[in-house]
Amino acid sequence: MKLVKFYGGVELHREEKMVYARLVAPHRVLSTCRSCSGGLHDDLQYIYNHQSCEPAGGHMNSRMHILAVDRPEEYRREVASRHNLPFQKCATLGTAANMNNAAICHERFQDLEVVTVCTGGVEGNAGRAGDPASYYEPQEESADERAEKGGGLEPGTINAMIFINRELFPGAMVTAVLTATEAKTAALQELEIPSRYSEGLATGTGTDQIAVASRLGGRAIAFAGKHSKVGELIGRTMHDAVLRTLSLQNGLTPAGQSSSLAHLERFRIDEQEMCQGIGKFLSKDDADLFKKSFSNIIKDPITVAAVAALVHLRDKFVWGILPKSCTAEIMVLYGAQISAAVSGKSQRINDYMQMLSSLQKSLDKQVFLEFVYQAFALGFSEKWADPKSEGCGGAGCGDEEAAITQ
Repeated sequence: MKLVKFYGGVELHREEKMVYARLVAPHRVLSTCRSCSGGLHDDLQYIYNHQSCEPAGGHMNSRMHILAVDRPEEYRREVASRHNLPFQKCATLGTAANMNNAAICHERFQDLEVVTVCTGGVEGNAGRAGDPASYYEPQEESADERAEKGGGLEPGTINAMIFINRELFPGAMVTAVLTATEAKTAALQELEIPSRYSEGLATGTGTDQIAVASRLGGRAIAFAGKHSKVGELIGRTMHDAVLRTLSLQNGLTPAGQSSSLAHLERFRIDEQEMCQGIGKFLSKDDADLFKKSFSNIIKDPITVAAVAALVHLRDKFVWGILPKSCTAEIMVLYGAQISAAVSGKSQRINDYMQMLSSLQKSLDKQVFLEFVYQAFALGFSEKWADPKSEGCGGAGCGDEEAAITQ
């Protein structure tokens, strides 16, 4: 089915598990296609983004996925023939994302137009550039080894097709890819997407693919970086398309990421582990109440702000921006902010700092999480406390300090 036509040069179609672009005017194409149509070409007629499998059981195990990884030329030929496309004139992108969740973003400036079509999923394969990797291509390996290696990849890919109604010089095509990649990373950072392979924020997924097509003819554009208008349009359309497709595919939205757990997922915890971690520092009744109230507590904006601040400050220490000699003081200060946010009693922040100061504090993941859990528990234990018992010399102060240091 034809979806839309842009600038008289490209038609977008969607059929079954594929979104494809028909280049009705000559375009220069730079793509990550793994077949011989990848790289830079001036003679292609089609670019398609194909859903090669269903992510079953956390793994992509369909025959088409194996072909995409192990025999990309055969994969391109088979997909094209199914849809009556000339495979020699096609550039291929493959993914496990649903094609019905594709996002299309279009921007103009004077006579310049940029269109970005994006599909994406980040729940299984998001990573940070430089994370530990497992995929290696030796000079010699068997087909079985290649198939096994490809079959072990986690689902999750951000694929983009970008169309520009002006010709770009070959070097500008590469700059366009750089600009689009930065825009993708900016969108992921805004959503606080965690890497699945380290404790950092994701910069993309391990299998991201892209194709940039610029219409041939007329005065060619020499630069597509952030200072250029074409770069601005590439950046905006890519950024917005990534946000839209992740909203559709994974239900990820800025509002939905306003959650303390969303900022702590980088440390490989889920709701159950967080409840258990906090509950062990509470009485049984309070632990049960916390579990029942979990969603409301972790989505409270003041609490989210306090948790986000502490997690980001941990990054500052890891990156060397803040001296590690200040770790204890800063953790205590911002841990007390968490306690005050959870209890709703900001006037108690100095007392919370005193109580938290005796706890173990470091950047180690387990120690850091334990500290955060205790900050939550300290605040929750006071949430419904009698105000008359509050204060450093109050009747409840000693009991709370004893509980939090157990």
